[in-house]
Amino acid sequence: MAVAKRPIPLYTRIFIGLVLGVLVGVVMNFSGLAAQSWWAGGALPLLDFIGRLFIRLITMLVIPLVVASLMMGVASMGDIRKLGRIGGKTLIYYLFTTALAITIGLTLATIVKPGSRIAPETRDTLAAEFRGAAEERIAQAEQRPSTWDIVLDMVPSNPFGAAAQGQLLPLIIFVLLFGAAVSLLQPVPRDAILNFFEGVNGASMILIDWVMRLAPWAVFALIAAVISRFGIDLLKSLAIYAGVVIAGLALHVFVTYGTLVSLLARMNPLEFFRRIREVPMIAFSTSSSNATLPVTMETAEEKLGVSKQVSSFVLPLGATINMDGTALYQGVATVFIAQVYAHSLGFDELLTIVLTATLASIGTAGVPSAGIITLILVLNSVGLAGEAGAGIALILGVDRILDMMRTAVNVTGDLSCAAYIARSEGETLMPNPIDHPIALGK
Repeated sequence: MAVAKRPIPLYTRIFIGLVLGVLVGVVMNFSGLAAQSWWAGGALPLLDFIGRLFIRLITMLVIPLVVASLMMGVASMGDIRKLGRIGGKTLIYYLFTTALAITIGLTLATIVKPGSRIAPETRDTLAAEFRGAAEERIAQAEQRPSTWDIVLDMVPSNPFGAAAQGQLLPLIIFVLLFGAAVSLLQPVPRDAILNFFEGVNGASMILIDWVMRLAPWAVFALIAAVISRFGIDLLKSLAIYAGVVIAGLALHVFVTYGTLVSLLARMNPLEFFRRIREVPMIAFSTSSSNATLPVTMETAEEKLGVSKQVSSFVLPLGATINMDGTALYQGVATVFIAQVYAHSLGFDELLTIVLTATLASIGTAGVPSAGIITLILVLNSVGLAGEAGAGIALILGVDRILDMMRTAVNVTGDLSCAAYIARSEGETLMPNPIDHPIALGK
């Protein structure tokens, strides 16, 4: 009797696509093929198209999934005080880990001193090469609204407009209020509304499974396209700076999150990382917390056992305000730029970086390279406004790769918070994979 061949789990296929993408990209870049017309004019746009198509497909599901799951979670709570309790714990967790991430970055950058190892001629060459792109980012930062405007924008004048523009935070505020109102309705109209959104949520989850079948191919395309454009010489010039950022991100993931998951969520950290492994890979490929959100929510519920009440609130909020990886990178980048231009940073300025980067990360959009814009605000806060343009240009060449890595850290932090909140609310985590087929990677 023939034994049925077990399909390769999805996370394995995604990892294979990621590794092959890196290898193909390195070969293309190293051999010079990325600059040749047949590659740049044919194969490279095809890879870009495949990657962008996947991101659009998965981003397409963010709004219906967030609205439906959050509405169901809030309206089914019954006790509005529970929502306030969960919200308070979530905000404290996110702010605490963000401040800790910046501190790790500042400490490593101060010890290693990556900026002191850049020769002036290399500094000037890199700054000149990316000056145009840096000026564009600075212009975007100058258009950033004031703090009061950011707070005001959290309340949408038109929730449908906020949904159409992909503005998650004001949409979350509206759905929270609307869901709280629905929970106070009489059973018949309340159940009618909840049944509708339950159907929307279920259909969204089915669509996610369909889209995720393309993930291995999309990951390959996204990674190969980025790596093929990534200059090896540039990496060598900024290797120490990039190494400090990567080391800080690794420390934050395995030490900070690992410890918090063990102490607060009372989970084995290795089991936690094993169960969520698809999410950082998708985040790494897309460089977008928002685009990864549908996979993050599905993973939290199906593989960690987090309830919809918790995941529907904690994870969309995390995709909007929890930017630990971005904040850590901003701390390293600020110290690096200061060292390159021989600008001494005292303890009070380092503390200013922690506070500014923590607050700035709250308004950072969950889209690729948004951290560069808020980095300008951090540089201005410690008297580096004059060096901001050249400093941004200096690091812009390796930003895409580091952006991919810090996005993976961001979504890992979101899931660690969801696990902690679920445990603190008395939920039982880590469901039996037999009861949850998605946990097997099918």
